[in-house]
Amino acid sequence: MQFQQLAYFVAVARTRHFTRAAELSSVAQPSLSKQIRSLERELGAPLFSRARGNITLTPAGEALLPLAQRILTDLETARREVAELAGVRRGRVRLGATPSLCAGLLADVLSDFHTRFPGIELHVEESGSRDLIRDLGRGELDLALIILPLHSSDPDFSTTPILRENLVVASPTAQPSPNGRASIRITELQGRPLVMFRRGYDVREATLRACRASGFEPELAVEGGEMDAVLRFVEAGLGLAVVPSMVLRNRPGLRGTPLARPRLLRTVALAQRRDVEPSHSAEAFRHHLNGYLSSMSPQDLGPDLEVLLSAGNPGEPDREEPRSPDGTGDRD
Repeated sequence: MQFQQLAYFVAVARTRHFTRAAELSSVAQPSLSKQIRSLERELGAPLFSRARGNITLTPAGEALLPLAQRILTDLETARREVAELAGVRRGRVRLGATPSLCAGLLADVLSDFHTRFPGIELHVEESGSRDLIRDLGRGELDLALIILPLHSSDPDFSTTPILRENLVVASPTAQPSPNGRASIRITELQGRPLVMFRRGYDVREATLRACRASGFEPELAVEGGEMDAVLRFVEAGLGLAVVPSMVLRNRPGLRGTPLARPRLLRTVALAQRRDVEPSHSAEAFRHHLNGYLSSMSPQDLGPDLEVLLSAGNPGEPDREEPRSPDGTGDRD
């Protein structure tokens, strides 16, 4: 039994006409009829009743039809998946990400993706969410990892929330814990020297708002750093810093002390253009990222990260723009 014979059989069953089925199958009618007869001989039963030119299915044909359709559908699915795999052997992904995501999550994800798809070129742009959304809109990026809320009213963007993360207080492991307890209140930062990000980092604005809401102005030991500089300054003992928890991964010189309630949270999302069909490479990265996150164990995540995707949900873009619990959302 051959796949082509089954395709010819299904075509005749649908049209109830050998000549029309041959035309639809782009084959000469005698060749189609010959293949049908060969299939009938192999099965040991006629599949069609040809009485006076009226083509109908026999009981054997009725039994074969759903099975043949299922086999052909599975074959087409297999062909499509193989074609898509072949399509992502070569390609390019232009990905934007905020500095904290580059310093934390992204390195492991990109390493894993490169191992699986070594022929795909990876271009990474590190910037704030507003700049990334601008570049995404200009067609300079395929995908962008940003912090919600999305600072754009353009309906052509879609976002898929993928992670929710606590902000924590970073301190050097070479020194005692900031307060000797498992968590720290914002009010306990009063009078303590802080290392502060430069303007444009929303984690900076979130920290300032939280301190002022608690009735004090923070004391700044160092101000104006980028992500890596802030972490190095904290390691050097210049002060504490409120940072996204994931940037402390693989930083043995730093500890993260969770903030007591009310916690400061942020939501990480994958953004893309809704009006542009993603390339095979970009779609492969999106599925890889979602699968990578969904497979992370609680031990991998730790207490400060929550994956917003389930293993059964590949992460389709949202129609509505979600809001971050604390409103953080740009540079960090």
